[in-house]
Amino acid sequence: MTTSPISHHEDLPRQPINTSFSFNADIQAMLAGKQLLLDELPFPLHLIQDHYEAGYLIYQKGITMTKNSAKCMRCGNSDTRLFATFPCARCGEECLYCRKCIMMGRITACTPLISWTGPDPNFESDQSALSWTGALSEGQSAASTKVVEAVNRNEELLVWAVCGAGKTEVLFAGINEALIQGKRVCVATPRTDVVLELTPRFKKVFPSIEIASLFGGSEDRHLQSQLTISTTHQLLRFYNAFDTMILDEVDAFPYSVDETLQHVVTQSGKPASSMIYLTATPNETWQAQCLAGKRAFVTIPARYHRHPLPVPEFSWCGNWKKLMNKGRLPENVLFWLKNRLDSKKQALLFFPSIDSMEKILPILRKLNANIQAVHAEDPQRKEKVQAMRDGRVPILLTTTILERGVTFPNVDVAVLGAEERIFTESALVQIAGRVGRSAEFPDGNITFFHYGKTEEMVKARKQIIKMNKEAVEKGLIR
Repeated sequence: MTTSPISHHEDLPRQPINTSFSFNADIQAMLAGKQLLLDELPFPLHLIQDHYEAGYLIYQKGITMTKNSAKCMRCGNSDTRLFATFPCARCGEECLYCRKCIMMGRITACTPLISWTGPDPNFESDQSALSWTGALSEGQSAASTKVVEAVNRNEELLVWAVCGAGKTEVLFAGINEALIQGKRVCVATPRTDVVLELTPRFKKVFPSIEIASLFGGSEDRHLQSQLTISTTHQLLRFYNAFDTMILDEVDAFPYSVDETLQHVVTQSGKPASSMIYLTATPNETWQAQCLAGKRAFVTIPARYHRHPLPVPEFSWCGNWKKLMNKGRLPENVLFWLKNRLDSKKQALLFFPSIDSMEKILPILRKLNANIQAVHAEDPQRKEKVQAMRDGRVPILLTTTILERGVTFPNVDVAVLGAEERIFTESALVQIAGRVGRSAEFPDGNITFFHYGKTEEMVKARKQIIKMNKEAVEKGLIR
């Protein structure tokens, strides 16, 4: 019998597949397209070993080590500061482990990563998977065609679409094409909120397809589905799994600054797969690549309702921090807020920090007791956002947590301290994109209150004006 790899540090070679061996369908369903730790598998060791000897599994090092460095084979981490040692019961030594991805279960130098090497699960072709009767705008239709082409050709494509363009609807035809071909599809996004919003929408338009929804604490973790909606963090468990990868909000934190998440998104796709990126605000490098013809892309410069994007106004408000510490607000900011209250127009007011927001909340509650504030760690975050949707909150103060992924039908928006570093071009474009999203209320005001105009503010406004101009030239705006 082949030596068991459970106590070994080394990779074991791939065994030739024994076709007379009847593999366990539950093991196939759990492992196909994934790399999992031994502790994550609810199967007896002898059964796992039998599958290895029959060639259906492969064991690989969890951490590879060279003379001067180590690398985590699950998350790609090679930063020495993010490794540590502990007395390991498995190998009986001081064992190295990766701290970067420990939230997914501890991976150590003696931990095997187990992958499926047998046949992939078969997904039946469904010629009528898509059940959607909506209509695409001209801009959406052109982008949808490009997405279908990228799926068929296993190519990379950037969909550069303005906020409120209807990016999700643009994906339907491409996903349907992949499903018809029996391909496996993943729609990934950096934020759990977006997964929770997208999942019911996709279940409604693809009612015959089993869909896995993956986020922290999800019950679908081991579901083998043809269509997966996932946070980028959950992709740490996948390896060469998907024929079509779709990454929504490619510019969003933390994906945009985390090399580990970028690594796992890439390794989750099969070697021959399509990669579709979606964003309203590609970074400067990607924008330059698009303009130079070095990156395949398609733009949707107009919203589905064919009204122009509201262009931000700049309003100097002086040293707002000094006033805030005295329990006051700049007069023009106060006037802007009172105007919304008087006209009964809901508004969002963005702050650069929780501290500044909480200092100003008591001041504003003197104007209206129903004004609320929300941030990422707020235990009542969902309830407050829902209250805003229900019209019970006239003005909602917020950090950048609401810069994307939420829609309120009729709001004006302002930023206090727009000169602060957290308000990048991308963030400001997204914040401006909260205004005028519905066909019933396509207009609105977006104001950047600042204590000194920044380059990021200027670039954000230029990008919005540029998209409006392109939409006019293409006849996409009424």
